[in-house]
Amino acid sequence: MASVLDGQLWKQMMVSGAKALELKKHDVDALNVFPVPDGDTGTNMFLTIQSAARDAEKISSQSIGEVAAAASMGSLMGARGNSGVILSQLLRGIAKGLEGLQTANSLQVAQALQAGVDTAYKAVMKPVEGTILTVSKETARAALAAAKSGGSLLETLQEAQEKGFKSLAKTPDMLPVLKQAGVVDAGGQGFLVILGGWISALTGETLTSDTISDGESSPEQHIHKSVELKQEEFLQVESLDYPYCTEFLVKGTDLRVEQMKQDLLDRGDCLLVVGTPEVVKIHVHVKNPGKILDYAIQWGSLHEVQIHNMLEQNENMAHAMKEKTSENPSQPLKEFGVVAVAMGQGIADVFISLGADEVVFGGQTMNPSTEDLAAAVRKVPAKQVFILPNNGNIVMAARQVKDVVSERQVHVIPSKSIPQGISALLSFNSEGDAEGNIQTMERGLSGVCSGEVTYAVRDSQYGDLTISDGDLLGLVEDVIVTTGKSLHEVAQSTLDKMEWKTHDLVTIFYGEDTKLEEVERLQDWLREENPSVEVEVHPGRQPLYYYIFGVE
Repeated sequence: MASVLDGQLWKQMMVSGAKALELKKHDVDALNVFPVPDGDTGTNMFLTIQSAARDAEKISSQSIGEVAAAASMGSLMGARGNSGVILSQLLRGIAKGLEGLQTANSLQVAQALQAGVDTAYKAVMKPVEGTILTVSKETARAALAAAKSGGSLLETLQEAQEKGFKSLAKTPDMLPVLKQAGVVDAGGQGFLVILGGWISALTGETLTSDTISDGESSPEQHIHKSVELKQEEFLQVESLDYPYCTEFLVKGTDLRVEQMKQDLLDRGDCLLVVGTPEVVKIHVHVKNPGKILDYAIQWGSLHEVQIHNMLEQNENMAHAMKEKTSENPSQPLKEFGVVAVAMGQGIADVFISLGADEVVFGGQTMNPSTEDLAAAVRKVPAKQVFILPNNGNIVMAARQVKDVVSERQVHVIPSKSIPQGISALLSFNSEGDAEGNIQTMERGLSGVCSGEVTYAVRDSQYGDLTISDGDLLGLVEDVIVTTGKSLHEVAQSTLDKMEWKTHDLVTIFYGEDTKLEEVERLQDWLREENPSVEVEVHPGRQPLYYYIFGVE
């Protein structure tokens, strides 16, 4: 048994922690049964620790300090969700505590854990007890006590884990929303699963889902019964003050973390601004994601932008819970099912009405991962599942689902826009065969022209078009074709570029920031210009895009 921790062992611990959470991430996800952000906490934390482990493995040095630094940067770059960002700050503080060391004994490791907790608390503008912060704080305290009493490296971490589970069991008493839902804190649970993976690396234990401890009190064993009693309350939730969970990386030079934090303090809640002068991770819940992105781009380039509508996540969860507790839980598998990606509740409703079984919320700037799509595929009670990515940036992730889902036959129809996806779904025949459906659905993609109206987030030159920050942009098949200051005029110009007058049908999805009078004005113009063309208008409720057009 190792008496000190070196770089090689820390790499093994990071990999083991990631493996442990990979096995338990869906259990951790299941703890988010109330309408709070990051309803995929387990998945987000897994992606964060996985990124940390990958970067740690790239380091050939045996120095614990150097490997910990690499893991810290990896976690920052890969951090997803509120708990993922906090986890990255725990790892950042641990790296600070181990900086300059070749090896670390139990006391130094315990002190590094405490440094991690201190860093995480500082990163959160308004720390809330009863969360991953509380659980990590108690584990660090227990680790310090054990190490100061002469405990070995293994004994120190085991004592920390034991105290951590006791703290986790108390989280419902600290946060009323946890008690109401009948669960413990998901972030705290995820952290302890990772800690369990670290311990397994020290003992040389091979990880399986059965070997990962859930703690003496096994709070998870009691979760589902408690949740069932609270479903009615959960389903009644209707609104959040700041419904958009927005997170991204800013890369630049001389990035001032504290100034950025202060500038964003009053723009939303659950704010986290962490990083270095070269890379900053921002996570915040807001009413208008576009304003946050406009602010951040002043500092540098934006990367890995993700925006999630938490009200929609809550509605999906409520729907899933209804399905789970229906009178016929063991329905037989049908032959075909469909998963579609949508970027607004109104658009999602259209896909559901046309026969899609599951809708994954995402799109431009908020691409769902392969795991997100795979999870949706697994929910569909069908032997074969068609995926409609509905965005060119999602097609590749969708194709990778075939590699991770073995219990379903997966077919990807490479739809690159919402109108293409709808056209393909309208071509779907549930009574046909797989090959026939693939051919007709792919033919449906070419039968529609897609356009959007959005806005520019910076000054730029695109071909012959000079674009200023805040200008409205019209795109046809992802190519900017027009720009201007008037929403009505840009919408008209975009539709003209789509040659709408020579077609039979114009479909309009208007966004959440588009005023109804603007929609009616555009609709009147279309009817006046060519009354023979049918016009369909739907409240897409999509963010960032004022209009999505389909012409066919």
